[in-house]
Amino acid sequence: MKDWPADWARLVRGIGCPMCEGGRPEADAYGICIQHGTFTDAYLQRQDIQRGYTVVIWRGRHITEPTELSEAEASGYWAEILSVSRALQAVYQPLKMNYETLGNSLPPAHAPDSPVPGRSQAGGAVPVEPRHG
Repeated sequence: MKDWPADWARLVRGIGCPMCEGGRPEADAYGICIQHGTFTDAYLQRQDIQRGYTVVIWRGRHITEPTELSEAEASGYWAEILSVSRALQAVYQPLKMNYETLGNSLPPAHAPDSPVPGRSQAGGAVPVEPRHG
């Protein structure tokens, strides 16, 4: 990424934040929800990045850094990331998981989980199915 988004200062304050304003949908243009937690939602991504690539989104007040979380919130946030990771490991059986804490293109705290390697294995959009039950 060469430049910060023009509306970065507004996004950091939570004004016009698409992750906050988007609610907690079962699916969106990017992926499907595979876990609704107390602190997070996890979305298995449709984009052809890596089989099992999932984004876990903080679902409390708007924050830009995990350091803005209270101890209880941080514990819940990371516990739910681990829960999603365990499920991804059970399904995809990767040799290793990658964890990223991102926010340089969109400031809200979110953490993608990705079974490595980080290259496409599907050759197109990754098919994902809604969760059942």
